[in-house]
Amino acid sequence: MRVSDQQLKAFLLDAGLATESQLAKAESEAKRKQQRLGEVLVGQGTVKPADLARLQAYILGIPFVSLEKEIIPRGTLEIIPEAVAREHNIVVFKKSGGNLEVAMLDPEDLQTIEFIKKKSNLRILPRLTNENSIKTVLQQYQKPLQAEFGEMVDEEVKAVVSSEEAISGEELEQSAKELPIIRIVDAFLKHAILQKASDIHVEPYEKEVVVRYRVDGLLRDVMILPKQVAPGIVARVKILSNLKLDEHRLPQDGRFKVETDDYKISFRVSVLPVYDGEKIVMRLLPEDSKGFTLESLGFLKKQIEILQRNIKEPNGLLLLTGPTGCGKTTTLYTIMDILNVPDVNISTVEDPIEYRMPRINQTQVNPKIGLTFASGLRSLLRQDPDILMVGEIRDSETASLAINAALTGHLVLSTLHTNSAAGSLPRLVDMKVEPFLVASTANCLIAQRLVRMLNPDTKEKYQLSDSEIKSLSGRFELESVLVVLKKEGLAGPKATFKTIEFYRPKGSPDCPDGYRGRVGIHEVLEVTPAIKELIVGGATAAQLEKQARSDGMVTMLEDGFIKAAQGLTSVEEILRVAKE
Repeated sequence: MRVSDQQLKAFLLDAGLATESQLAKAESEAKRKQQRLGEVLVGQGTVKPADLARLQAYILGIPFVSLEKEIIPRGTLEIIPEAVAREHNIVVFKKSGGNLEVAMLDPEDLQTIEFIKKKSNLRILPRLTNENSIKTVLQQYQKPLQAEFGEMVDEEVKAVVSSEEAISGEELEQSAKELPIIRIVDAFLKHAILQKASDIHVEPYEKEVVVRYRVDGLLRDVMILPKQVAPGIVARVKILSNLKLDEHRLPQDGRFKVETDDYKISFRVSVLPVYDGEKIVMRLLPEDSKGFTLESLGFLKKQIEILQRNIKEPNGLLLLTGPTGCGKTTTLYTIMDILNVPDVNISTVEDPIEYRMPRINQTQVNPKIGLTFASGLRSLLRQDPDILMVGEIRDSETASLAINAALTGHLVLSTLHTNSAAGSLPRLVDMKVEPFLVASTANCLIAQRLVRMLNPDTKEKYQLSDSEIKSLSGRFELESVLVVLKKEGLAGPKATFKTIEFYRPKGSPDCPDGYRGRVGIHEVLEVTPAIKELIVGGATAAQLEKQARSDGMVTMLEDGFIKAAQGLTSVEEILRVAKE
């Protein structure tokens, strides 16, 4: 059972995923290379692999599943041996009763399906998926971190403890190159990648070293090691990052890359002297991650319409605001990806460059040699840019240059540290930018936070109790939230907070806290004529926000309650983030 090229061609045209000319070109190429039409279209970038897989599944009448964010229970996963799964690109992802759901790339591989059926004695339900889903699940065959360290701790760690007496530069370097330390560091790097951690913390204390991962925004302890291995681990990370081994008094920053057939991750490293040694924090930056869309980041339909309208402007200023780690950079890169077409020149000045983007000129800030945001931006203006991205507006000079660039025919994207979208306008004025210049250039302001998403397989419905509603009403304007929920069709005309159904997390063996992944909550403030008048008049953030809300802006809190009512997150999670 395979999709013929003619079937695929007809459905691609019908779905608007390809044009006649693109298909004619691809057919010619497929004939010349003796490849299938779908392979050529993906190779040429005409069709995304995920779109092709979904379309083939639709044509064949086989459900499509995406497993890129799924954690499969080990007992279920191991029904298919790892060797078979890798060779045939087929994995088990769900077992219910006498049924076994398997995801595969080739629906014609009946021999493997028959093998699994005999081995498991279950009814096999085949599903189509994409390559990234298969890779994600194949990585989960790796042993859990504690199991791997259980085997190592008696031998490797003890070997390090017994030999870690002298700490001269040469001996430290030698220790970092020995097998026990290499295995320890490789193990926690590999498992951080598999657990989709965003950061690794290695923290030395008086008698031990604690390794923690930040997963879905929260730090979690993953292992405790003897204090004696600390110098070797620090030295190993410094060698990987090309840092000075004999420097223990000053902070150091570096970078290294881990690349396998399954993933390509860049690690941004910060080493900081603390009382008990040197603390390491590593930020994980996937280099092969696929581009996000505004929808997948959690923007509402109306917010996307405002953004699309404003990023198509030939000039002006678009600002993202929020605390560190709230996803501002990811949103900026997503917007740049939308704007990245051959007929524009996009240039950036960043600190640091987190993701490499094709056809975008990216400059790394280096204050040691005088390359700051301000000097970098000043130079970029002589590079004939259409669109400029400034990693962060930190001072008056950078703010002034960004405003002037927006005035002189450039679209400027940047970030600012404020708590709300409205708060960024007075902040620019505080940075000595004239109010009339802010009003003339600011197009759109975005504030955001990240909230954890509920595990869709285990979440539970419930309704708020009287005491919970009373507590919430003491902190927020629940009436305005209710109005927004009714506008979004998530509550009936006569609904109250007592009748609306929300969801809460429920743990499971593969997802103990009931949360999996994160999504953004946003407020998007479009600078209307009324807002411009208020800016020129020196209005406060509260006054600006009041006008924006009367213009139809959905606040972050309201967006959070929308996502809670949709079942994407919980009210508790919205309240946790609202405290920040």
